Amino acid sequence: MDGVVEMCIAIPGRVVEVDYPFAIVDFKGTKRKVRVDLLDDLKEGDWVLVHVGIAIQKVDEEEAKRTVKLLEQIGLG
Repeated sequence: MDGVVEMCIAIPGRVVEVDYPFAIVDFKGTKRKVRVDLLDDLKEGDWVLVHVGIAIQKVDEEEAKRTVKLLEQIGLG
């Protein structure tokens, strides 16, 4: 597909429990078990971006909430 850029998204969630290499992450009330192998020093209350079941980045709460709002605006939140 010429000229088309495809991209994936990562969803922000708040860590509620850590049991390395997994964590329970809360996505607006829905809790999921995700892999956290890629992140160091993860603790309860941290915000992470999750893509296909893997936490790929820590973000601050302000950035996480801004991302959630944007996802809601485009119908994905």
